[in-house]
Amino acid sequence: GLDFGSLQHLDSFLFQTIWEKRKLIQPTSLQDPTLKKLKETLVDWINKTLKPEHIVVQSLEEDLYDGLVLHHLLSRLADVHLPVEEIALTSTAQIRKLEIIMEELEKRLGRQDSSQIKWNVRLIHRKDLLATLHLLVAMVRCFQPELDLPPNVKIEVVEVEVSYSWEDPIEQLLKLEAHKVNTVKKFADGVILLLLIGQLEGFFIPLFDFNLTPVSDSEMLHNVTLALDLLKDTGFQLSSVDPQDIVSQDITATLKVLYALFNKHKGK
Repeated sequence: GLDFGSLQHLDSFLFQTIWEKRKLIQPTSLQDPTLKKLKETLVDWINKTLKPEHIVVQSLEEDLYDGLVLHHLLSRLADVHLPVEEIALTSTAQIRKLEIIMEELEKRLGRQDSSQIKWNVRLIHRKDLLATLHLLVAMVRCFQPELDLPPNVKIEVVEVEVSYSWEDPIEQLLKLEAHKVNTVKKFADGVILLLLIGQLEGFFIPLFDFNLTPVSDSEMLHNVTLALDLLKDTGFQLSSVDPQDIVSQDITATLKVLYALFNKHKGK
């Protein structure tokens, strides 16, 4: 059934599951100077490499998912010219283009144990920053090892997994061991909930729209209210859930929200 694991370390936690792992970068890590420096270094490297192509990248999250930049990088760095369309407009075309690029990149980067590879077509196309960073760092080390990348970049991640239950899910969850159920209290400030919604629903929530490190109840309430409003706007029926209940660490209310998300996305 749907199972909540215990805390791993700091603010990272794990849902135990048979479905799929999803990793989200902790919002506090996004503010880490070494991570910011790594992103800046990679953007600068891409722009210098592609200057003759008149291609300018501003965001690693938004500018690499369709394959255009990766295609041109591969062309410039490895003199590889692939039979792909220059601009892929549809999602299907973008994924197909990425598949061809990734297949060629795998040859250049050297075959690795597939369980150790931290990126794939789906993650790159989904604008997954963690996967994009891993891929770009691997490309730098392969094609331009003399480039100085910031050392000791540490990124806190949240790892999420979910599985399906045939029994009444909320009732079953409430029967779990207390320390597992209590993990849902990590959602009380709304930060992880907002990240999870953005990841699952496929949109980016600007960091200035919510409090990254909420301290007061009002800041937490703002975050949770925003999260529930976003869910309602995307068709979730959660009228019985009061934002204050989640802030107050009401387990049943929190589980209703998490299960609604899980139930929609379990087959994706």
